[in-house]
Amino acid sequence: MGKAFKAAGIAGVVALVLAGCASRASVSDGVAVSAAGQRGDTLTWGWSLPSTWDPVTSAVGNDVHALTLVYEGVTEVNAKGEAQPGLARSWTYAKDGRSVTFHLRPGLTFSDGTKLDAAAVKASLERGKTAKDSTIAPQLATVESITADSATDVTLHLAQVDYQIPLLLSGKTGQIVSPAAAKDATKLATQPVGAGPFILKSYVPGSQATLVKNPGFWNADKILVTNFVLKPTPDPSVAVAGLQSGQYDIADLTASQVSGVKAAGFPVETTDVLPVRVLDVNNTVKPFDNPKVVQAISTAIDRQALVETANFGYGQPVWQPFPKGYVAHNPELDNLYPHDVAKAKQLLAEAGYPGGVDVQLALGKADDPVGELIQQQLNAAGIRTTLTVQTPGVNNYITRRYPFVLDQFNARQSPVQALQVLFGPQGLMNLGKTSPAALPAAVAKTSGYPLTDPAYPAAIQDATKIAVTNMPNVFLFTVTRFAAHSPKVHGLQNWVDIQRFEGVWVDK
Repeated sequence: MGKAFKAAGIAGVVALVLAGCASRASVSDGVAVSAAGQRGDTLTWGWSLPSTWDPVTSAVGNDVHALTLVYEGVTEVNAKGEAQPGLARSWTYAKDGRSVTFHLRPGLTFSDGTKLDAAAVKASLERGKTAKDSTIAPQLATVESITADSATDVTLHLAQVDYQIPLLLSGKTGQIVSPAAAKDATKLATQPVGAGPFILKSYVPGSQATLVKNPGFWNADKILVTNFVLKPTPDPSVAVAGLQSGQYDIADLTASQVSGVKAAGFPVETTDVLPVRVLDVNNTVKPFDNPKVVQAISTAIDRQALVETANFGYGQPVWQPFPKGYVAHNPELDNLYPHDVAKAKQLLAEAGYPGGVDVQLALGKADDPVGELIQQQLNAAGIRTTLTVQTPGVNNYITRRYPFVLDQFNARQSPVQALQVLFGPQGLMNLGKTSPAALPAAVAKTSGYPLTDPAYPAAIQDATKIAVTNMPNVFLFTVTRFAAHSPKVHGLQNWVDIQRFEGVWVDK
C-alpha cells in the first residue's frame, strides 16, 4: 500500500474488484458481458446528493463523487489515484515548468451538444479562478493566465513552477462546465451541463437524481448502463431492506451498518481512503486563540478509543491530514499529542484556565457517536463541552458561525491542494483564515518537483509538518469506505479517491 501511495502522489491502495455472488463477468474487447449475455439498463447508487451541481461553488468535498457523474475533468485519476487522461488525451510541460499545455481530444461536446474546445476549457477554468463565490479559486492561484492556442490545445501559464496541475485538474477544480450554461449560475446549480458519462434528466433536491447515459462522453463505450439513479444513502434501519428489494444496487454504508448488512448476506467491501475525521477550529475566537488550549484539546482526546468505540474498530488514529503510506504523511507527526488527561489539564492551566474552560462543539448530526465520545473525553480533562447541531443548510465554511466543529476532510486529488484547502489563508476549511508564514514557500518548493522526483516526498512532508504544528486543526482518525452491493452488480471497483462507473454493469 505504501509503495502505491508514493508512486501515485495521491492515495494508492490497490483497488478492489467487487466480485458478485452470482454469475461472474467476462471481458471481451474491453466490454463486460454477463454469463447469460444479458444486462440490465439501470443502476441505483446510494450516495449523498451534491450540495449544488456547480463544481465552482460546491463547498462540500464529498460532492465530487456525484459531480463526476455529469462532469469530466481535464484529467482523471485512476483507481490508484494517479493522474491519467480525461478530456485531455495528454499534456506537456515547458522545460522551465512555468506552463503546461493540455492536448484535448478532438470532437468533444457538452451534454447539450455544444462544442467543447480549448476556448470552452479556458472559459470554465477562468470562471473557477475569478467567480466571486468560487470555492476552487485558491487551488488555481498559481495559474497566471490561460490561452487557447488552437481548437484542442489549452495552456496554463503559471506564476511559479507547479507540477501538481495534472492532479489538480482531475477533481472539481478541473471539471469543465459549459460556458453558456455558466451564464446562469442559479440554473446551473440544479441543471448541470458538462461532458461526463451521464446527463441529469430530473432532480428532486434531498430525494433523487435521475440520469441517462451521455452518448457524447469521450469514453461512452465503457458506460454499460443506460439509466443511473442517485439516491441519498439509506438510513441504517432500511439499508438491508433497500438492497433486498432492489431499491439500491449499491449502497454506501457507515461503520455501524456493516455487521447488519453482512449478516443479511450481502458482500461489503472496505477500502481505506484519503478522508480523515477532524475538528475544525477557528483560532481567532476565544479560547481557541491560545495554542495551548488547542493542544490541550488534542491531548485530551483518546483517538484509539474513538476508533474502537465510536467507529466500530475501523480506521487508524492520525495527528495529520494524511494516512500512513501516503507520500505527504510525515512520520514525525505520529502520536504528536499522546492521550494524557493530566497533561491536558496542565496545558489549560498554562493557558490561563486553571479551573477548566467551557466550549461548544458543533456536530453535523445529533446522533454522531464520535461527537458524544469526544464530549466525554474533553469533559474528563476540564474542557467542559456542550454539543450543538449545526443549522441545516447553513454552510459553516462560508459563514464560520461555529468556531469548533466535528468534521470530515474529504481530501483532494493533489496533496498540495489539500494543504491549501486546510491551511491556506483562503482555504475552505481554514475557519480562522490565518496561515503559517513559512507555508507558502514550503508549498512552492514542493510544487517545483515533478511527482517522480526523489526529492518530492521529503518536500511535501516538510510542508505537512509546518502546517500541522502551526495550525489548530485537530485530526482524529482515517476514514474507511464501505460499499454493499447486489449480487447482480459486476465490474465495480473501490477507488481510493473519486468513485467512477466505467465498466460497471448489472444483470437483468
